[in-house]
Amino acid sequence: MTEATTAKINWNGGVQGEAIDILKEDGGMIVSPTKVGYIIMTSDDQGLERKFAAKNRKRNKPGVVLCGSVEQVKELAQMTPEIEQMYQQHWDEDILLGCILPWKEEAKSKIPNDGTKNLMMDKRETSCFVIKFGTPSENIAKEMWEKYGKFSFASSANPSGKGNRGLVAGIGDQIENAADLIIEADDYVASIQPDKTLDTRYEQGVMVSMVDETGKLIPEQNGAVGIQPAPIVIRKGLDVDKIMKIMSDIFSSWDYRHGFYY
Repeated sequence: MTEATTAKINWNGGVQGEAIDILKEDGGMIVSPTKVGYIIMTSDDQGLERKFAAKNRKRNKPGVVLCGSVEQVKELAQMTPEIEQMYQQHWDEDILLGCILPWKEEAKSKIPNDGTKNLMMDKRETSCFVIKFGTPSENIAKEMWEKYGKFSFASSANPSGKGNRGLVAGIGDQIENAADLIIEADDYVASIQPDKTLDTRYEQGVMVSMVDETGKLIPEQNGAVGIQPAPIVIRKGLDVDKIMKIMSDIFSSWDYRHGFYY
């Protein structure tokens, strides 16, 4: 195999213009740092197809939509006031959070009319809407949405089932060769979990399902006990202790079922 020719640059500490230039065009795909490691970022169906090919990834899980503000989540996803409160509190405390939510009907029209919809929603028409995933990638997602009206979709930058250990060297040759650009910031990633080792660090963020088995939004609880269906923590990860504390303050009932996708 020839030497990888993908451009690698160090994060500039702000908005990475080179990444915007790639993602605002059709089919762009980059590797970018987050709080829990490196992700593949894309913005349309061509980019998503490249991501699936680079990862040898199955297509049955909800896509991850990176949101640069709580306002963007509100614009795109159906939420109860309690779920909005949860997002706002995590935003204010700078805690990485992803919730599986149904799309608003009017927001579906914002999705490019190509193959994007089928690749970034599951069959229930839900996606995982993520906030506070780390400054380097947050800056890109915010600019892409607010300036160009383009989505930012994410997937961990590692061959499926293997972690990148928070190191750009851990993304693997296949992804490295497939990407248009790699933004390197190992120091930033390491700074988020300073008390963890490569073996004890979280490789992912917490994911909370806010829908029932058919993809319908869970009901508001209003302090009542035993309301079902309730929020379910389906993946533990960075700051899971803080997130469960906040959930306990907002919801009388919620479940913890790590690994319970469907």
